[in-house]
Amino acid sequence: MSLLITDECINCDVCEPECPNDAIYQGQEIYEIASHKCTECVGHYDTPQCVEVCPIDCIILHPDVRETQDELMQKYHQLTAAKAA
Repeated sequence: MSLLITDECINCDVCEPECPNDAIYQGQEIYEIASHKCTECVGHYDTPQCVEVCPIDCIILHPDVRETQDELMQKYHQLTAAKAA
């Protein structure tokens, strides 16, 4: 699954720099996560770093984007290959 930042986000700016895939960006009102880039930190860390640093726990599993660990690892490989190119 991808992650989702809920509307409880207080724009504290701590999650964006923690994302190894650059999936977090400032939206119109709150930070948002680009699902096509989010691997839940699979391939980088054991746990999602944005969830670890969020002071108000407003980052949840995206209910509409379901992915297995294998799919997340495949996405990780695609993203890292694209960065290397």
